[in-house]
Amino acid sequence: MSTSCRVIVVLGVSGAGKTTVGRELARLWDCEFIEGDDFHSDANRKKMHAGIPLTDEDRQPWLESLARAISQVIARKGRAVVSCSALKRAYRDQLRRDEVQFVYLRVSHEAVRARLAQRGGHFFNPALLDSQFAALEEPRRAVVVDADQDVSRVASEIARQFPNGLSRS
Repeated sequence: MSTSCRVIVVLGVSGAGKTTVGRELARLWDCEFIEGDDFHSDANRKKMHAGIPLTDEDRQPWLESLARAISQVIARKGRAVVSCSALKRAYRDQLRRDEVQFVYLRVSHEAVRARLAQRGGHFFNPALLDSQFAALEEPRRAVVVDADQDVSRVASEIARQFPNGLSRS
């Protein structure tokens, strides 16, 4: 698997550490960070806050917006780290480009439950965690990292997988 790319999509269930790890990688590589949650509609946020799992139909406009943002980064020869749950292969297929590499944060239920219990002010309702794991189709074509460990270690491990950072050419 090539580790030369312009965009890395950090994926996993809610609470896996996508945003924290993504921000750290963007800082390390001095590139743009794109928070996938920012692309959710108000209706999606309200559903998740109420503990109602999103359907594929709910996610479609969100994925289309995020795919456009990724394509824009690539078109302008930029570099970015994107956080996005991308739980299903079909979702990843919508985001997949030649210049995109996926990084999967594999995490245990126990670690996520502990993290979600400590996280405040987020729209994601921890009651949805089981539905996230149920929907998860672990990627076959991704860099896989054990995300049960401290997020700084996770970011360091990912950075080692991409020794040249993100492509500048």
